[in-house]
Formats: sequence, C-alpha cells, structure tokens
Amino acid sequence: MPELSQDAERARAPLPFGVAEVTGPSMVPTLHHGDRLLVHYGARVKRGDVIVLRHPFQQDLLVVKRAAERRDGGWWVLGDNAYAGGDSTDYGVVPDELVLGRVRFRYRPRGSGRRSPLAVVGWALSSARPVLSGRSASRRLRAR
Repeated sequence: MPELSQDAERARAPLPFGVAEVTGPSMVPTLHHGDRLLVHYGARVKRGDVIVLRHPFQQDLLVVKRAAERRDGGWWVLGDNAYAGGDSTDYGVVPDELVLGRVRFRYRPRGSGRRSPLAVVGWALSSARPVLSGRSASRRLRAR
C-alpha cells in the first residue's frame, strides 16, 4: 500500500528538504490521505520519529512510518493505524540504508467544500503543524 506519491523523493537533491504527499490510511490519526509533508532527508532518526523510507520489498515505493525501536540491522517501524498494516509486522526490520529522512512538518490542504469564514479560520488554525516524536507518538508505540 503506497504511502507517499512517487514523485515526492528528493534523495539526491542539493537541498536536504523536500515535499511529499501522503496516500493511504496507515498513519491515521497523525497523518491523513492528502496531507503534505516537509521531509528532512538525511536527518538523524530517533525512536518515535515519523520517517520516510523505501519499502524493503519494493524499493521504488516510498512509505512513511514511525520509528518504533532500533534493532540489529535497522529500524522496527510501525504505522499509527494498527488496522492498516504495511509496517515491520509484515516485512521485518528496515535496514538503515532504506531510511531516507525524518518528517518535520505537516500541512493539510483546505477542503473544497469548506468556504464559510468559520470553516476557513478552523482550517487555518489546524492545517499546519510540526510532526513531533514525543507528543504525537501513537498508542501502538506507547504500548511497547
């Protein structure tokens, strides 16, 4: 199940930051389908961070997951939505060389049907947020 639009990667770009778009439900409630992400490529990863990685079996596919814990040979990653699947419970430890970067910021585009002034204000107050490892950690990660 894809997590990021394919044209989102900037692994070899001169700047260490890039923009990605989320597709799929595996990171709900932290990230939703259509959210835009500011990715810091090459950033150091620590437990609880939301990260962008190459899928271990389909390396042309980029996914976004939470780094749950460090294990021999790489990272154990989990999606925040336990029912969506597509994480280390399916494919095991992700090698370090497949981890591309850390998600720093999330932006939610405005829905087309929300035009009232109150809806615009609500969107403006909630659309852009940093993606933090401590405060936004999933229940799955805290339960470990």
